[in-house]
Formats: sequence, structure tokens, C-alpha cells
Amino acid sequence: MEELLNWMEYIEDVRQERKVRHKLKDILVIVLFATLANADDWVEMELFAKEYKDYLREYIELKNGIPSHDTLNRVMGLLSPEILQQLYGKWQELLNRNEGETLKKIICIDGKTMRSNKRKDKAPSHIVTAWSREDGFSLGQKAVEEKSNEITAIPELLGKIQIKGQIVTIDAMGTQKQIAEEIRRKRADYVLAVKRNQGSLYEDIKLYFSDEGIQKEVREKGSFSQTTEKAHGQIEKREYYQTDEIRWLAQKKEWKGLKSIGMEKKRLRVKQESGRNTGTISAA
Repeated sequence: MEELLNWMEYIEDVRQERKVRHKLKDILVIVLFATLANADDWVEMELFAKEYKDYLREYIELKNGIPSHDTLNRVMGLLSPEILQQLYGKWQELLNRNEGETLKKIICIDGKTMRSNKRKDKAPSHIVTAWSREDGFSLGQKAVEEKSNEITAIPELLGKIQIKGQIVTIDAMGTQKQIAEEIRRKRADYVLAVKRNQGSLYEDIKLYFSDEGIQKEVREKGSFSQTTEKAHGQIEKREYYQTDEIRWLAQKKEWKGLKSIGMEKKRLRVKQESGRNTGTISAA
């Protein structure tokens, strides 16, 4: 990471020096880190920087505070495509070295029904896609006749793409022991959603995290985060719990490389409050 930060110091800043309040390096680091944290637009990047300014100061000065989202947008728009390509190349070099172990890419595998291409009496096509969040493009796709066929399509898709050293995320449909074993065989890690399709595993995770004492312990250890978002006249609150204390889990040996379990608690506040819990399992 230090090598990448040093390289940023030598990028030419084409702005008028007397009007510059935020160093180019500061802006590049904010955009890079915010993107890794799944920020999708300039406003989210500004909010990310404000929330984690103390962490960012371990890498950059931020002499004049956090730049606005308009500044982030404007300055990044001034950079030439060649500079952005070089930045991407440096980032890839970092990931491909040992430092990449702490900066793994997330490969999302998801199935979507293409409803707009339905023909007469035939069902619309269903596409299973492997998508790299960091790189921003699809790594591979496979068409299936219906959603239930994802279970057989996912291993085939995994066999066609390079996932070594990366983290694969899959929704509940693909949470299968054979798929987890295939991911580990290819020397990758996984985060799999657990819902009622994995009956006893789901119930065990749900029962474990329903204990207020367990939730308090997880929060004290720091394996907890929460978010609050406002949209469409409602407030959505999410709480995330994670633990590697899974020696008690009866199915532990059945899931290749299983290291931890987690729970997402979601609450929607409208006229009346409702809640929903979702579990996860992960290997690292």
C-alpha cells in the first residue's frame, strides 16, 4: 500500500495551485477506499470519508477536511484515462502480491430473470452471472431454463473463471455444500446466505443470535455494525453480527472450510415496524 501511496504523490495535478484546497492524493485515496467499501456515487463517497476520517488520516493529511462530493467528481473528471489506467494497474499489482491477502476482490454470483426477452408461451431467460465489484464488469455468464437450475449452473460457472485468492458471495439458492467445497477446492473463500432452504442450519444460526447475551458479546468484541437509510417514506435499519465461535455448530464439518457465521437484522419503520433476519456463513 505504501508503494501505491508514494506513486500517487507524483501524479501531475492540472488544477490552478492557488485554488487547490485538497491534495490530489487525498482525493484519490478517498475515492479508492470508498469504492472498496461499495460506495456507488460521489455523495456516498463523501459520506464514507466523513464517517471514517480518522481512519483515512492514517494514510492522508486531510489538511482542509473532507472534500465535497462535487469536488471529488470534478477532480476525478480532470484526470486523463492514462492516469486512471495506471492507477488500476498499480492496484492490480498490489492485489497480486502478498498484500492482496488483506485486499481480496469480491466476486458476486447472482441469477437474474430477463423478463423483457420473453417470447410467446416460453418462459423468460434466466442468467447466472459472476460479477467483480472492484473491476466493475462481468467475469462470466451462463443461461439456465429456470431459477432452480442455478444449483447446477453455479459450479459450471465457477469452473470457467479464476477465483483463486478471492471472496465469492452467493445468495441462498446457491448455498449448497458441494458449491462451498468447489470454491474451497479452487482456493477461494466464500460468504453464503442462509435462509430456510438450509433448514436446521438456518434455525441453529437464528436461535444462536436471538440470545441477547450473545448479541451483547458480539457488539463488545467489535464484530458488529449497523446502518440507517431513508428511502420511499420509510426508515431502514440494518444490524450485522458476526462470530467465529462455532465449535458448537453441529453442521460445521459438513461445510468445507467454514470459519464463521453471521446474522443481518433488518427493520423497516413505516406506519408499523417489521423485522426480518438473515444468516450467513463464511470461510476464510
